[in-house]
Amino acid sequence: MIQATILQTKNFIAGAAIDKNKIVMFGSDDDSVIHATAATDRPVGVSLAAAASGARVDVALQGIAEVKLGGTIARGGDVTSGAAGVGVDLSAAATIKSSIGRAMASGDSGDVIPVNLNLWSATTA
Repeated sequence: MIQATILQTKNFIAGAAIDKNKIVMFGSDDDSVIHATAATDRPVGVSLAAAASGARVDVALQGIAEVKLGGTIARGGDVTSGAAGVGVDLSAAATIKSSIGRAMASGDSGDVIPVNLNLWSATTA
């Protein structure tokens, strides 16, 4: 399997408890992140470690990061956020969609897979 290759990280404050390998979005200010919870959230990156609320956490912004899945996804599929920051298949998401990137391997709920980070958002009819 493809290994994680992180090209850029940023250190944030955890605005709530953060789990490792979860998709995160901005929290209540410019310096904090929380778990993204839906395809309509705007992801910032992927947490590289677990952190308690108020602690510092490194977040992968570019490269290939490992993401914990909350459903089945096929290699090459676009990944978005589900509940509690897990990665899910974007094709099943709402009309406003934000992707964290492309799955580099297939996986099922609970698996941790490499995702090529490439953030984008779109609105579909």
